[in-house]
Amino acid sequence: MRQRSLVALALVAVLTATTAGCTVERHWGGGSKTGGGGKAKVGLVTKTDTNPYFVELRAAAKAAADANGAEFSALAGQFDGDNDGQVRAIENLMQQGANTILITPSSSTGVLDAIDRARKAGVLVIALDTATEPDTAVDATFATDNFEAGRQQGAYVKAALAGKAPKLFMVDGTAGSTVDTQRHTGFLKGIGLTDASPEIKGKTPANGDQSLAQQGVENLLQRTTDINAVYTMNEPMGRGTYAALQARGLVNQIVMGSIDGGCEGVKNVRDGQYAATVMQFPKKMAEQGVLAAIDYAKTGKKPSGFVNTGSAVITDKPIPGVESQDTKWGLENCWGTK
Repeated sequence: MRQRSLVALALVAVLTATTAGCTVERHWGGGSKTGGGGKAKVGLVTKTDTNPYFVELRAAAKAAADANGAEFSALAGQFDGDNDGQVRAIENLMQQGANTILITPSSSTGVLDAIDRARKAGVLVIALDTATEPDTAVDATFATDNFEAGRQQGAYVKAALAGKAPKLFMVDGTAGSTVDTQRHTGFLKGIGLTDASPEIKGKTPANGDQSLAQQGVENLLQRTTDINAVYTMNEPMGRGTYAALQARGLVNQIVMGSIDGGCEGVKNVRDGQYAATVMQFPKKMAEQGVLAAIDYAKTGKKPSGFVNTGSAVITDKPIPGVESQDTKWGLENCWGTK
């Protein structure tokens, strides 16, 4: 009787550990060693499991793990901003025996306690795509230099205006987020303005959402249509902005840029919805993160600091002095559905 009770309790414990709020691609046994002399057991936590960007990142991480004999499991929050879901994911991966956790934090501060617990347990933690605040909360960050991506967009828009003074709308992401702030300030650096510059004719936050961007720009256009440039923080917001401008017959008078490098965004550039986008490389982030995990499992050596995975301007209207690639190259190197 006592033996049956112990077996039942063990089964309950296993079920609890493997069903706590997130979907798992694959499980491994717990109790693994951390760095040095062991097999890499890599866990990935993304913001969601549906956004094409994170789908690409997850697929690239799994492919790199499979190619190098590492075990792999992927979890995600239920929505962008689901900090509690990401905390549960970290806890689940620790229970499963992960010796490396790769994470794209929904909030730069919302998962710090869970990350701290993982690191104290000997788990290597690497941020992908989005940095934590402070950045020393993780062992290393592999990501786009978002300030530089914004600067590249701003430099292109400035050059495309060909000496005309900018009359600018800024379509931002989520106020206060690290990525939004870095891209915004980088763009201003590239175009040669500050937040107080009178050349900025309007700003609207859109939380990365296409519909919110369209609504926000429609509201701005009720105040003025005398604009010639638009900054958009990502490509869905670029598409929403284009819809609002098209409805007013303004698309031909405006130079608009964006950032992401998704295949749909590259097609938007090819089709003339906006002049340029700045491509980032989630596949490279994922591959480098997995290789660092494998090295850690073998040697105990941890990466450190910020590793820039690069960015590139994509446009079919190249401008002297601004390094760029065309949309043919962009479609060969983009992420998402081609």
